[in-house]
Amino acid sequence: MQTNLADFIRDTSEGQEAEAILRSCVHCGFCTATCPTYQLLGDELDGPRGRIYLIKQVLEGKAATAKTQSHLDRCLTCRNCETTCPSGVEYGRLIDIGRKVVEDQVPRPLGQRLARSALRQLLPRKWLFTPAMKAGQMLRPLLPQKLKNKVPLPQAYGVWPTRQHARRMLLLDGCVQPGMSPNINYATARVFDALEVQLLIAPKAGCCGAIRYHLNDQDGGLDDMRRNIDAWWPYIEGGEGAGGLPVEAIVMNASGCGSTVKEYGHLLSHDPAYADKAARVSALTRDISEILPEFEAQLQQRLKGKIGGRVAYHPPCTLQHGQQIRGKVEGLLRSVGVDVQLCADSHLCCGSAGTYSVLQPVLSYQLRDNKLKNLEATSPDAIVSGNIGCLAHLQSGTDTPVKHWVEMVDAALQSASV
Repeated sequence: MQTNLADFIRDTSEGQEAEAILRSCVHCGFCTATCPTYQLLGDELDGPRGRIYLIKQVLEGKAATAKTQSHLDRCLTCRNCETTCPSGVEYGRLIDIGRKVVEDQVPRPLGQRLARSALRQLLPRKWLFTPAMKAGQMLRPLLPQKLKNKVPLPQAYGVWPTRQHARRMLLLDGCVQPGMSPNINYATARVFDALEVQLLIAPKAGCCGAIRYHLNDQDGGLDDMRRNIDAWWPYIEGGEGAGGLPVEAIVMNASGCGSTVKEYGHLLSHDPAYADKAARVSALTRDISEILPEFEAQLQQRLKGKIGGRVAYHPPCTLQHGQQIRGKVEGLLRSVGVDVQLCADSHLCCGSAGTYSVLQPVLSYQLRDNKLKNLEATSPDAIVSGNIGCLAHLQSGTDTPVKHWVEMVDAALQSASV
């Protein structure tokens, strides 16, 4: 695609990246076939090809409008189009660049500004979000349904393992997950402990940066990323808390966070103080579905014949499209005796998409209901996934239990050890 970027962005790092991405697009339209919003709305401008055209116009100097902003806002950033694209267009990066430029040009209505500011200020701050979530859970019976959908029932989370092991890895506990579902982190730590790997949490690490970055506070998002790098660096170098040895990996049990942390190296590549460290962090980052298959034989020995049932697995977009990881969760669970089903259109987004379910509730709930219809058609005992946003969003629309797949492994290991 021929481009002629405007002076305001042509010689910037964002402009150079955007131009390369735009030139790689051949406008073939394959992406529209797998775009969730295009399938719902049938509007070319609510599909990747149309949004790329809108971004190109803005970057070439055409004034953005509220309509432009609305079409870009309706994108889930699920990156399904990247999986489909035969030309390798990095659409996720392009829409981040385009959204920021449009945000700077188009003032939002007061309601939108307040909602986005509240999300940026509350969600990344664990010390604010966790007490707010606990209060919401106490008052849950009194909440209207829309708020109740965002407040999952509290769950028992058990005990954090205290054994020391020669093998050590870091775990990002995240910002909303400790408040919404602390059981996920506790289950992860117990599974790794059973496999003689100690998970460490750096006290000063927090939000991965995705929330602010994707809400167009890109400077704030990058600051969150720098804070995590600073918190993790002593462990990476083998300092205090790592037993004198460098940690082997940075473990992610929320694929949305993992997708972002794996991009630290790229997002901070123009920061001379952090570029090399960010690249090292990204290289060390692994989703748990990339690590646990290493222990498949051990898990088979301990769990074969002791774990079963049928589950419907929802692969999060941030795992299958953002990180391009497919088949590992299903393969591991099947190897220990679980009947794992993938539903029709398993490549499509469930509608959670970070803050999307708050900011675009109509489209989000349509996608959720479509996804649940397909998942429940497999007649599962439970639905499992690997991202906190997907889990909470799906559970808000069904009575079928929705849990993180590592919780199944944890429960089975505990049962097998009794």
